[in-house]
Amino acid sequence: MKLDFIPQDRLSVSPVNMRAAKKRRASIDDLVPLVRARGVLVPLIVRPNGASDHFEIVAGARRFGAARLVADEGGSAEPLPCAIIEPGDDAAALEASIMENSGRLDPDEVTRWESFTALVREGRSVEDIAAHFGLPDLMVKRALALGNLLPRIRDLYRAEKINPDSVRHLTLASKAQQRDWLALWDDKEADAPTGYRLKAWLFGGTSIATRHALFDLESYDGAIVADLFGEDAYFADRDRFWTAQNAAIEAKRDAYLEAGWHHVEIVPPGTYFHAYEHEHWPKRKGGRVYIEVRESGEVAFHEGYVTGKEARKLAKGEAVAAGEKPKRPELTSSLQAYVDLHRHAAIRAELPDHPMVAMRLMVAHVIAHSPLWRVEANPVSTRNEAVKQSIADASATDMFNASRASVLGLLGLDPEDRQIVDSYYGKRDGAAIFARLLALDDSSVFEILGIVMAETLASGSDFAEAVGTQIGVDMANWWEADDALFDLIRDKAVLGAIVAEVAGPKIAKANADEKAKTLKAIIRHHLDGADGRKKVEGWVPRWMRFAPSAYTDRGGVGTVSAARRIGAYPVSVAAIPPAAEPDRADPPDAESPTALAA
Repeated sequence: MKLDFIPQDRLSVSPVNMRAAKKRRASIDDLVPLVRARGVLVPLIVRPNGASDHFEIVAGARRFGAARLVADEGGSAEPLPCAIIEPGDDAAALEASIMENSGRLDPDEVTRWESFTALVREGRSVEDIAAHFGLPDLMVKRALALGNLLPRIRDLYRAEKINPDSVRHLTLASKAQQRDWLALWDDKEADAPTGYRLKAWLFGGTSIATRHALFDLESYDGAIVADLFGEDAYFADRDRFWTAQNAAIEAKRDAYLEAGWHHVEIVPPGTYFHAYEHEHWPKRKGGRVYIEVRESGEVAFHEGYVTGKEARKLAKGEAVAAGEKPKRPELTSSLQAYVDLHRHAAIRAELPDHPMVAMRLMVAHVIAHSPLWRVEANPVSTRNEAVKQSIADASATDMFNASRASVLGLLGLDPEDRQIVDSYYGKRDGAAIFARLLALDDSSVFEILGIVMAETLASGSDFAEAVGTQIGVDMANWWEADDALFDLIRDKAVLGAIVAEVAGPKIAKANADEKAKTLKAIIRHHLDGADGRKKVEGWVPRWMRFAPSAYTDRGGVGTVSAARRIGAYPVSVAAIPPAAEPDRADPPDAESPTALAA
């Protein structure tokens, strides 16, 4: 690399510059005043482009644009400082462009996808790109996953018309689903699903279109429902559809094997085939077929692929397998489904006779999740740092944290963990937790259950109001007034009512016209027993008590509204029926901890 000053008319932006492909040019408004005042100080990265004495800009397109604008204003174009790199290596040039831009103006994800895709075409692997730019592999994979999108969806995302969550879901959708979604997006009278609704629309919907069937509809014996316009039809029974579809998938797999493909892999619903993780490879050299089954019922066939890692080994002449034809699994997917469903039916029939096992299983589901269970710990959902600190400093928080650490120990988990309930499915070993629960006595399991329920109780919910009232929580035992509370109270009518509560009606009336700051000081003095005042013990604002009430008749107190709703269902803890005596016909101690552990 060498440094030189190059006239502007001998410079142009290289096609490999990561900003060259952008539909919306990067703003140079912030650079023009600096270039106008001091010129271009940081060298552009350029390389010869083949023409005589001409160079293309690999990195520095914004500085070049600002310099040209200043030149147009003044009538003269100053030569620009440039760092000249070797010609020819597009991948190295693109890496230089990305690295420089990452340090200045973060590119949008679509531009990053365009650049990373170019690097992949130049032979760079995901791991190479991640290591070179100091990014996690997952971030590179997420950028490359945008290649699964139709170009128009990428443009909508670049223009910030759809949010990142929606884009993530759309990267997992088939092209047909993406076109259907765009049709809804363009329909002014339709409501195109986004976010979690989009995920449900793509993967969890109740309708499977008949166009996705691999089998002959004439031979299908289940019900099919057509829409009102007859443009499409749907299977009324998902289970019956999947029985027929899985049989057809197995037939397709067998046909591929008979046609000479050495390996055919079925990608089940919930797992996705990512093209960027694979490379085309001919059948005669060991390429395989991937049959991708989607939860929508759609099936995609990807012929002639190996993983990127396998492709690199094969290119070097290395073997990726012993060479023998892969053995067929003992059970087909349909037979496996048959076995699983019958075993499930038998468990479902007998589990109600073992309530203590069921309780332990339920606790394990809450803690570790499953494909059908998702329970989350209640977050401290506030941006106010003072409120967060107030919660962290509360004696109730200390008590709960100590109890949670004890329960984590009972479960064989790290007592330093910040929560018991798994943050995502697969982090905790559900089977191991279930086994641990089976080995514990009932009192320990109930202790765990109480902590898990407390951790997942939604703050501000009707459930929180109901249980706090029923068990008789006295907030005065767990809370005392702090600065965070008074910083948040700005309503003078409320402050006046609180003054009357802690200092008496006469003092409240005498200070009715005072500023909020003065009223807060009066309240604090009485609560602290300062300036000769008698200390008020155990004061709790009306809205924080169980049961709560308001200081004004204006409404807008969430706890009061919740209390009003649950008031329609007056039930006392004393009304909870005692545990039923065990059936004498049952074997003795069938549900004892010893029997459970066995």
